[in-house]
Amino acid sequence: MRERGLTLASTADSPLPDGRGSNSFISPQSLRKPSFRLVPVIGALLLTVALGCGGAEGTAPKSSTASSTGNPPADAVHVELALNWFPEAEHGGYFAALVHGYYREAGLDVKILPGGASSAVLQRVARNQVTFGVENADRILLGRAQQADVIALLAPIQKSPRGIMVHAESGFTRIADISKVTLAVNSGAAWVQYLKKRVPLSDVRFVPYAGTVAQFLVDPKFAQQAYVFSEPYVAREKGADAKCLLMAETGYNPYTSLLFTSGETLNTRADLVAKFVAASLKGWQTYLERPEETNRYLHEVNPEMTAGILEYGFKSLRPLCLDGLPGSAAVGRMTLERWQTLADQLIEVGALKPDVVDPRAAFTTKFLPK
Repeated sequence: MRERGLTLASTADSPLPDGRGSNSFISPQSLRKPSFRLVPVIGALLLTVALGCGGAEGTAPKSSTASSTGNPPADAVHVELALNWFPEAEHGGYFAALVHGYYREAGLDVKILPGGASSAVLQRVARNQVTFGVENADRILLGRAQQADVIALLAPIQKSPRGIMVHAESGFTRIADISKVTLAVNSGAAWVQYLKKRVPLSDVRFVPYAGTVAQFLVDPKFAQQAYVFSEPYVAREKGADAKCLLMAETGYNPYTSLLFTSGETLNTRADLVAKFVAASLKGWQTYLERPEETNRYLHEVNPEMTAGILEYGFKSLRPLCLDGLPGSAAVGRMTLERWQTLADQLIEVGALKPDVVDPRAAFTTKFLPK
């Protein structure tokens, strides 16, 4: 999901707002993600998620749209789920629900739509152009600040995979240890503003993130933003001894790959929402226990995701999803405390204005197991 790098430069001229890099697992002929949104959050992100802007539809990668496997019942309800990026391990549970027939058993005929550099998932769901979408918690809050009536339903990735990649030889064991390096980040992103405000980094020179790991490979005094299951994989494949220090350890820890819908859908189609959440939750529980069949399907719909990449992605994701709890207790859960903390952090760095967004309205646990 998101940040991939190395020598493959992004084909998107306008980076996206939440600070991910290009996708080195997508071929040069395909679109590559500008790593989880590169446009400064404090200005351009709000414009990106604003309901009034045009927002081009995302260009699909070489992979095909994924639809329900097997024959759904004749009276099955057609549902579309829009991803925030091309199909990969971070979406594994949703695809597991497709592959193992959980959506079909719930009477749903589901089509999963791949995202892209300009997929505008929040806008499409808020406008009821698609029924469900996948996004991260900070973008849900920022979208609601721009009158996007979107509500989170399920949080499969409890601990954010965002971090800073450093050389193992540096001896850094936490982000606060980082010193005397050049650090490549998307400086306008909210998490970067939080980092600069809360973590006193010593003698660190910030430079723009280029969307590759090329400089990292040749400079032991170079560090860069990363997702735990992407850039480190690329760097290690190229011979670098890399490790990723997670931003979650600093306190900035948005839920990731959230399932969400519009307020209108929630209010008028609650039975549909309940079925979709239950099937998705079962999919995530299955994926975290036995991902093999789902990973084979992910490779089919997105051939750039090799078996090695998907296996590495799964092993990196599983502890972030469970976050130290048994699977039945961990998957999907959300708390008001987490949402409130995130909102306060976005206010602190200027990405949200005070009293504009009520975190209690940004999510519901109504459809999750008690």
